[in-house]
Amino acid sequence: MPETSLDSSKTPAELRDRPALLILDMVNCFDFEGADDLQPSAFAAARNIHRLRAEFRDRQWPVIYVNDNFGDWHSEATSLVARALENQNPVTEMLTPGRTDYFVIKPQFSGFYATNLPVLLPQLGVSKLILTGIATDICVLFTAADAHMREYDLWVPADAVAAEDEDRGRWALQIMVQSMGAQTSATSELTVDGWLASLKC
Repeated sequence: MPETSLDSSKTPAELRDRPALLILDMVNCFDFEGADDLQPSAFAAARNIHRLRAEFRDRQWPVIYVNDNFGDWHSEATSLVARALENQNPVTEMLTPGRTDYFVIKPQFSGFYATNLPVLLPQLGVSKLILTGIATDICVLFTAADAHMREYDLWVPADAVAAEDEDRGRWALQIMVQSMGAQTSATSELTVDGWLASLKC
C-alpha cells in the first residue's frame, strides 16, 4: 500500500517551498464511455509522467496520486490499484504507485474538493504543483482552478496530460494559461529546473 506518512526526518525549514507532482486519475480501468478515445493519449502522457515521477523520487520531492473513487464509497488506495491492474491496463502498470508516494482519493473532479489535499500540501511544504494525468478538460482543469485560487504556482505539461478530444484539451490548456497563469510547455521543451528557475525571475 502506498506510504501516506509525512517525512519527519526533515526540519520545517527544509520542507518549505517545494514542488509536488500530482498524478490525476491514472489508476484507472478505462472502462467508461469514451475510454477508447482517451487511452492512447493517456498512455503517451504516462511515459512523460513516468520520467517526471522518477526525477521527483530521486530528489525526494512529493509524488501525490489524486484519484477518483469511481463511485465506490468503500474504495481505498490498495483496492483501486488492484482493480486497475486486474484489467491489465498499461497506463496503471507503468504508473503503479510506490511505497513512498502519497495517495489521495477524490469524489469529484477537483483534487481539492472534499479531500485531504489542502491539508497535505502545506504539511509537505509544497508551494508549486506540476499537474499531470486525465482528463485535461475536466479533472486537470478543475484541479488547476482550485490550485490557482490557493496561490500555487502551476505547470501543466501539455505532453503529460490527455483528453478524449484534442481540441477540448487545447482549449483547457489555454484557459489554464490565460486565467490561472499556468505554464503549459511540454516536458520536451522545459525541464523541472528550468520551470523552477523561471518562477524566481
